[in-house]
Amino acid sequence: MDGQKKYEIIKGLVDHSSTSKERAALSLGCTKRHINRMITGYKKQGKEFFIHGNKGRQPANTIPDSIKAAIVDLYRTKYYDANFEHYTELLDKFENISLSPACVAKILETEYILSPKVTRAKQKRIKRKLKNLKRAAKTQKEADVIQTNLVAVEDAHSRRPRATYMGELIQMDATPFEWLPGVIWHLHLAIDDATGTVTGAWFDMQETLNAYYHIFHQILTTYGIPYKFFTDRRTVFTYTKKKSPSLDEDTYTQFAYACNQLGVELESSSIPQAKGRVERLNQTLQSRLPIEMRLADIATLEQANKFLNSYIKEFNKKFALPTHSIKSVFETQPSSEKINQTLAVLCERTVDTGHCLKHDKKYYRMMDKNGLQTHYLKGTKAMLIQAYDGNKYCCVNDKDIYELEEIPGHEAKSQNLDNDYQKPKPIKRYIPPMNHPWRKMTFGKFVKKQEHHWNECEEWSA
Repeated sequence: MDGQKKYEIIKGLVDHSSTSKERAALSLGCTKRHINRMITGYKKQGKEFFIHGNKGRQPANTIPDSIKAAIVDLYRTKYYDANFEHYTELLDKFENISLSPACVAKILETEYILSPKVTRAKQKRIKRKLKNLKRAAKTQKEADVIQTNLVAVEDAHSRRPRATYMGELIQMDATPFEWLPGVIWHLHLAIDDATGTVTGAWFDMQETLNAYYHIFHQILTTYGIPYKFFTDRRTVFTYTKKKSPSLDEDTYTQFAYACNQLGVELESSSIPQAKGRVERLNQTLQSRLPIEMRLADIATLEQANKFLNSYIKEFNKKFALPTHSIKSVFETQPSSEKINQTLAVLCERTVDTGHCLKHDKKYYRMMDKNGLQTHYLKGTKAMLIQAYDGNKYCCVNDKDIYELEEIPGHEAKSQNLDNDYQKPKPIKRYIPPMNHPWRKMTFGKFVKKQEHHWNECEEWSA
């Protein structure tokens, strides 16, 4: 339109002398010298002189139509359900297409493909536009295609200040989700509140103590002992005993007792917004992780947990805050032996008529440090202990600890009929020392009594 205005004024000035050069210069906002140039150009080229040289020419930074079509097609067929920020990273990582997130979003939104994390304002604006297009659609098929491009928006959690130090507060939670098509697993997560670093992650079929022990093990071996855990109010962490004679009576769970042994404070809340950091992490991983697992051809629970080790490192590099400027209050990492002894599962069992204990539909006999079986009367109470590495022990009378050996259903070889039969040699068993955490396995009101008992034993032995 600017070129058309110049053409009409110069044409009137040359052909009809309808105005003066001074008035033409004032109208076009230029000098009289430039008016003379345009008059010369008009006389030589006519109207073509006023057409800009870049008319019809594509800008140097124009994205080819083939790239735009590939971006739309890849999102619909391969990277569906990814938010646009994540999709931009995947294009750069796997497809060698380097564009800005805003550019990718513009290309997809031109096709009315909205991000799973679209804002409410944009969703309303796009919906309004789609409704107008739907009313103007000539066929029902066109209207249906437009309607299927709308996605729901998830609500965000409220904000709160971060903790001051790294390791001061670790939030933990488990989220059930369809991580693979038709497969729902529970992803257990732990995140540092100060830095946003994911300190532990583990998949399991349900929300279990075993999974939280795996997370605890990752934290202890990678960072050290944290100051506090903040969790939801599950019986894995804490519970209130019904009809308890005293409100002050300790009701430790397995996880709470392990925290008590390491000096970790445990706090729980039934309000999701109180631990918004891990709740927001759940949303982020639900958006990103299924796509990454699909691209990595993950099919089993074991493969998924192995994949988490490498993925969480990449995730922390991108989303966690720099840790060099934040002081860490993680205590020194405990030894592997102490971790194995602390992250144990304890349950009470009774000695049967065969001088054995039954656990998980299997029978076990008690072996002393010389590799010989120990016998107790039927009905004797024993505390069965399953260490983190899977080895089983038992504690009898709060003082004697034995290693448990599984009794097979059938002998592997016959002493009478197999020529290569060898009589098993006694094996010297590892027996935990007197200051072992399992010697304090009694919970609640029995702890002080037990400590007093062991002090007397030590004085007597001295």
